[in-house]
Amino acid sequence: MKKGLILEGGAMRGMFTAGVIDVLMENGIVFDGAVGVSAGAAFGCNYKSGQIGRVLRYNTKFCNDKRYGGLGVLLKTGNFYSTEFCYNEVPLKHDVFDFDSYKKNPMDFFVVCTDIEKGEAVYHNFTACEGNGFDWIRASASMPMVSQIVEIDGLKLLDGGISDAIPLRFFENLGYDKNIVILTRPKDYRKKKNGIIPLVKLKYRKYPKLIEIMKNRHETYNETLEYIDKKEKDGSILVIRPETALPIKRTEKDPKALTIVYEIGRKIATEKLSEIKEFLGV
Repeated sequence: MKKGLILEGGAMRGMFTAGVIDVLMENGIVFDGAVGVSAGAAFGCNYKSGQIGRVLRYNTKFCNDKRYGGLGVLLKTGNFYSTEFCYNEVPLKHDVFDFDSYKKNPMDFFVVCTDIEKGEAVYHNFTACEGNGFDWIRASASMPMVSQIVEIDGLKLLDGGISDAIPLRFFENLGYDKNIVILTRPKDYRKKKNGIIPLVKLKYRKYPKLIEIMKNRHETYNETLEYIDKKEKDGSILVIRPETALPIKRTEKDPKALTIVYEIGRKIATEKLSEIKEFLGV
């Protein structure tokens, strides 16, 4: 039996995920592997490093810091969230990421990015930052239209949510057969057609395959949700999701709002703790 944890993105809706994973870590829940997409990657890597509370701590502290992100940073650098501050200064100086614990933890941690030239998902086992620092995490969380393309090992990458927002099938194909999926939308949510495709076509005209998957993203996402619902009904997976739409903006800058959503995640995880343990056989 291989126990897997799948973490959807959703920008600052990921504070819900942060609350859930902190409860899981506090209760000694161990997985053989985890896979994070976008914010699921940026926040989820703290599971492997074992840093309970770190996501809430640094986001509430720096969310209003002009160095962290916003329109000013976007206009200056081409990224809504600052590469230098978010992926270098914060984890290396202000709220230090525990690289030693990350390396020692045997759990595999995968991140999902999108190859914009091929229009395909790229799955990378993030093994302690050698060579590329946090670039793979940054690539996974680089939202289209408001982020620069990230180039790693000859690949041109953007947000993994474009190509595989909830990589359950990927983990199943790797042999993970006891999977917990953390979603950041309620059960009745379905994605609508992207209304800014004309702008997408203009900005990414050199990358027709990227345009194509972004145009069809709502259909792909909704099909994945149907697959998840089917697996959940037959008991093959356990899904943790908010009961209603989370009261938060994608680029939320209010520490109170961030904390509220984090606490919603904690509450739901605590309520489902017995079910989680039974499902995993712990």
